[in-house]
Amino acid sequence: MKLLLSFFLIFPLLLSSQSFEKGEKLFVEGKFNQAQLVLENYLKSNPNHLKTLEYLGDIAGQNKAWDKSISYYKKLENLKPTEANYYFKYGGALAMKSLEVNKIKALGMIGEVRSSFEKAIALNPKHIEARWALIELNLQLPAIVGGSESKAIKYSSELRELSPVDGYLSRGHIEEHFNRNTEAEVQYKRAILIGGSKVCYQTLADFYKNKMKQPDKANKVWEEYKNKNNKGIK
Repeated sequence: MKLLLSFFLIFPLLLSSQSFEKGEKLFVEGKFNQAQLVLENYLKSNPNHLKTLEYLGDIAGQNKAWDKSISYYKKLENLKPTEANYYFKYGGALAMKSLEVNKIKALGMIGEVRSSFEKAIALNPKHIEARWALIELNLQLPAIVGGSESKAIKYSSELRELSPVDGYLSRGHIEEHFNRNTEAEVQYKRAILIGGSKVCYQTLADFYKNKMKQPDKANKVWEEYKNKNNKGIK
């Protein structure tokens, strides 16, 4: 009798756990709509489950449902205010939302976007993505509302200390933004020399093709990448 009672007490918990694992598997497989249904159902009985909230926030972001995404990430911040990634994701969703509202309302959101990324760095001084986000924010905003080339360069310099490849790529991005194309090319080539990843080559190839309108140079970059890979150099 005791064993039977224990089974009935534990069985709902087992089903609940399986429900989350199923939702997580669907999420990892990129089946976001299916994952959303499973995870939303799981959340009804587990309203403070961090990973479920994060997955649902990510799915909402994939669907550009920024209000829902913001809501999930904000709840995560409240539940675990020491997790840097929650602030980074909240700031990112808020930034995307600001692109869809009128300019006056968007300007009112910028301070919270910036402070969210800065909070992520304060909680995790090695947070690379938050620095990239702050670089882009400082490049895109006019100086009158807080945009700053010097701040963008500061975060790029910090990136170079943490990840030299990211440092050179981000500095190249800054130089390209201000049409200092010779220096941008130098920075992208430095990233290739120390990183050699597909991302590094693609960045330089895209720069030649889209910015410099030199498709032949872009093709040579890809040929170099393919030749190195064929020789076993990753």
